[in-house]
Amino acid sequence: MRLAFITPPVLKGKRPAERTAGCTHVVYLAPNTYELTVVALVEQSGVHEVSHCDMVYDKWSRQQYINWLQHDTNEVYLMWTVNLSIDNDLAAITLILEHRPSSHVVMMGPGPTHFTERCLCDDRVIVVRGEPDRTVQELVDTLHRGEDWHTVAGISYSEKGHKVHNPSRPLIADLDTLPLPARHHLQGRKYFNPKLKCEPYTTAVTSRNCPFHCIYCVPSSLTFAREIEYRREHGCKPPVAMRSVESVDHEMDELCRLGYRAVGFMDDNFIWTEERTLALCEVMRRHGLVWGCQARVDAITEPIAQALGQSGCRYVDLGVESFNDEILAYLKKGITSEKIYHAIDLLKRHGVPVKLNILIGCSPLETPKTVRHTLREAKRLDVDQVMFNIVSPFPGTEYYKLCKQNGWIATGDYVPSDVQRQSILNLPHLSAKQMERALFWNNLHYFVSWRFASRQLHQFTSWRQFAHACQALRIKLFG
Repeated sequence: MRLAFITPPVLKGKRPAERTAGCTHVVYLAPNTYELTVVALVEQSGVHEVSHCDMVYDKWSRQQYINWLQHDTNEVYLMWTVNLSIDNDLAAITLILEHRPSSHVVMMGPGPTHFTERCLCDDRVIVVRGEPDRTVQELVDTLHRGEDWHTVAGISYSEKGHKVHNPSRPLIADLDTLPLPARHHLQGRKYFNPKLKCEPYTTAVTSRNCPFHCIYCVPSSLTFAREIEYRREHGCKPPVAMRSVESVDHEMDELCRLGYRAVGFMDDNFIWTEERTLALCEVMRRHGLVWGCQARVDAITEPIAQALGQSGCRYVDLGVESFNDEILAYLKKGITSEKIYHAIDLLKRHGVPVKLNILIGCSPLETPKTVRHTLREAKRLDVDQVMFNIVSPFPGTEYYKLCKQNGWIATGDYVPSDVQRQSILNLPHLSAKQMERALFWNNLHYFVSWRFASRQLHQFTSWRQFAHACQALRIKLFG
């Protein structure tokens, strides 16, 4: 069977959605490791002819997409959809069904997992809910054999206008049983992460999910899909699943063989136990790869900070959001400002570049004064980078329910918005306009400051890297 995993071009809006983190528009392109793992599983049977088409990377126009569909011969089209890409992807599906009427379309990711009914726009569309790997594998194998696919666990479909939602599929207990992402489909594509300033670059993941309860949190797109579906059935967050250190070591061997020099780990939380983290740091040190990760501030210990510094770690993304302890408690982050300061101090002491993530409007307790305090503190700490965003009340989060119940959503209900410059919230003490002004001016003052520029400039090793970083900065500031 001929299958195409596609990232359709921009058909709706001005900017493509970022489909790995899942909650922003693209600033710099990165391979979708989650989707590539599904591709690798599908290819295991050896009976499918699989292609992987990233039309955003290739900058296709609407007409190029239509021309391709008119001459294409694939029987199944598969899309990884996030909330921000739903409108665009449904427009892309309409064109598929128009030009390839005998084909099936399979949607996976957090978008169709939450907005399932909306995505079932045609009887030829199949939604894969939650963790998609084994579901997609069974579904396409069943389609290939010409057998009845309607009983596959974890899918939803429409039959003569009637929506059917099959029971959920159990989560994968052992992530080591999954194949490595099908990176051979990325040949000829070059990705660059401005935080690492080293290429060739790719992404990887060593765990799934996070056990913490931050009310606003939109985790990585795979985790979000996994969590939405699990909560629907069990009423709680799913358990965390981790790959073994040996499995990660094997993947790093493969990345070195393919010529990669830089890796961004997309785990919602890379640092779990000290023992596991030290072992993973040793893996990265031995392979000589430049890398970065995301972590909680309360996970940073002296031994971990030292190991990170010795193993080529060039950034740790810390989700700070605010330096106000009352707001941090409201967010259920489980941290204090004292822990934030301590983690930053440990990382800086061991030469690990720190990136702080600040989220304006993440609590109804926010006021112009608390926002100014947080923004001043973030800049005063003199870390490597600070990322300022505005919170979006994503459906599937506790914060969405609070905002909806209290009438804080200016648009009445959630609509996709650009968290890098736009707010759809009017909080009790902070308006959308106030958030947008604070974000724009702080971004401008921070990213064009001499201190930021001088810190970054000496780290580039080529004009191409510098140009990529400038383009990402332009998108960040002005869209």
